[in-house]
Amino acid sequence: MSTPQTQNAWLATAKGEPSEVLQLDESVPVPKLNCGEVLVKVQATALNPIGYKIMTLFPNFLIKRPYIPEHDLAGIIVDANGTEFQNGDEVFGFIPPQPSLKAHSGTLAQYTRISASHVVRRPINITPTQAAGIPVAALTAYQALFNVAHLKPEQHVFINGGSTSVGAFAIQFAKAIGCNVTVSASGRNEAFVRSLGADGFFDYTTGPLHARLASNPPSSKYHVFFETVGLLDLSLYTHSESYLTPGGTFVSVGAVESKAYEVSYIGKLLWTVFLHPRWLGGTKRTYKMIMVDNKRKDLEIVAQHVRDGKIKPLVDSVFAFENVLKAYERIMTSRATGKVVVRVDPEAE
Repeated sequence: MSTPQTQNAWLATAKGEPSEVLQLDESVPVPKLNCGEVLVKVQATALNPIGYKIMTLFPNFLIKRPYIPEHDLAGIIVDANGTEFQNGDEVFGFIPPQPSLKAHSGTLAQYTRISASHVVRRPINITPTQAAGIPVAALTAYQALFNVAHLKPEQHVFINGGSTSVGAFAIQFAKAIGCNVTVSASGRNEAFVRSLGADGFFDYTTGPLHARLASNPPSSKYHVFFETVGLLDLSLYTHSESYLTPGGTFVSVGAVESKAYEVSYIGKLLWTVFLHPRWLGGTKRTYKMIMVDNKRKDLEIVAQHVRDGKIKPLVDSVFAFENVLKAYERIMTSRATGKVVVRVDPEAE
């Protein structure tokens, strides 16, 4: 079947909340390809916090609107465009924010263009709606633990925010190499994180986590502390000598709320983690920040873990394409355990 000239796609038309600025357009041109790109018929996509934060935080002079939001996808290649893929290959991957916004071509659409280096073949033991929620969150977790913190088998790791998508994948990756994993989450999510393999659990709602860890440090200190929630309170890092081994690494996804853009917070972050020397009382532990890198070799490793059953997909809920606004309502509650997925193709599993 030939590819149409136009398609249905959701457009972010202005700066604001998804419910205010997203519009479904039924006559958006199907994108043309550059060398090295493939055209994918999108079966499913998953929402990410960065998606609605770009909508709500970035002014028009930084981002040209309208644009098609979102980044994760699972789909079928309909124009391999001379790459190593074939038409009909079922793939998954993600479009990084910068090229997505530059091309105004995201994944909340029936068709999207994507670099062939940013997709891999979908494991046959998962469905498109399961695969769509893997790339961004799983790659962030994998790269934070192994490329940044260099986690080793049988080490001890603490994951702050074990019920987040990134945290839940991190639990599985750490357990896959035999690590002892302790996590924090709200009490209602304890069963969920333990089902993924968590050995120890802290309910963060019962008191300041840094105070509880510092006053009652573990008998075996953690080699890696992975902060997946968004480090607005720097106390978890400044008290980390009490619970992180000498030479241990504190890895954070960084501050992800609007406070991250306030000058006062940025100044405090720079002083605390980068400018305050240890010999003047600075924290004697290494702080690193993870920014996901769309490396095909890492996505291939993630895909192999899925094929081997070491990593399972994490789907909180699936919404129809026309119900995208309800999908954003769900992810913006911050209560989803797993990915919020949008089924773009109604026939996709």
